[in-house]
Amino acid sequence: MKVEIWSDVACPWCYIGKRHFEAALAEFPQREQVDVIWRSYQLDPNAPRDSKQTTGEALAKKFGGPEKVKAMNERVTQVAAEAGLEYHLDTAIYDNTFDAHRLIHFAAHKNLQDEAKERLLKAHFTEGAAVANIDELVRLGTEIGLDADELRGALESDAYADEVKADFQRGSMFGVQGVPFFAIDEKYGISGAQPSQVFAEVLTKAWSESHPLINLSGNTQDAGVCEGDNCAIPQND
Repeated sequence: MKVEIWSDVACPWCYIGKRHFEAALAEFPQREQVDVIWRSYQLDPNAPRDSKQTTGEALAKKFGGPEKVKAMNERVTQVAAEAGLEYHLDTAIYDNTFDAHRLIHFAAHKNLQDEAKERLLKAHFTEGAAVANIDELVRLGTEIGLDADELRGALESDAYADEVKADFQRGSMFGVQGVPFFAIDEKYGISGAQPSQVFAEVLTKAWSESHPLINLSGNTQDAGVCEGDNCAIPQND
């Protein structure tokens, strides 16, 4: 089963949604047969690459001042804490995330995509790292086992830019207008950081539909089988 997840490194609900989904997946009996693919999405493609602003400062200009943004941040920080995450939104930098998404694609070719996604989210929301800075991205990438020189070469070129843009286009095809967004087997879509139970229910439903149980037992009168309180006993002629 394939699960595609559109999210942005700078989306606070995406990190929370990741934890909720992971909790559901950990309890899913067929979890080893679930292929999770992280898809790129940018909340603000026009965000600067060398920003000196915090996210709170940038949002205050859009949403009616610092007090309103403070209340929003306090709410999402509380929800994050309930999911086991430590947010410091007052120090999160308002950065362009395009190169961070390129790093995630680079890591995918090294079978480290989830590790890259996790490291970048923590760096942004907990540590206040500048995820648009190439030196910082190389540092974070080497922490999960990526080769520093190879990664720097990729980031200093336009490598994986087409893959990131392809994710944007695929998301548009699926009708993704906000993140996080989870597409399961290209059939079921879940929008937002839903509770783990929601993810568990959809995973179970999608699996049962793609792997239907086929009854090959024949007539219960011809074989030993128990149904409720009644056990049928085969009769020999």
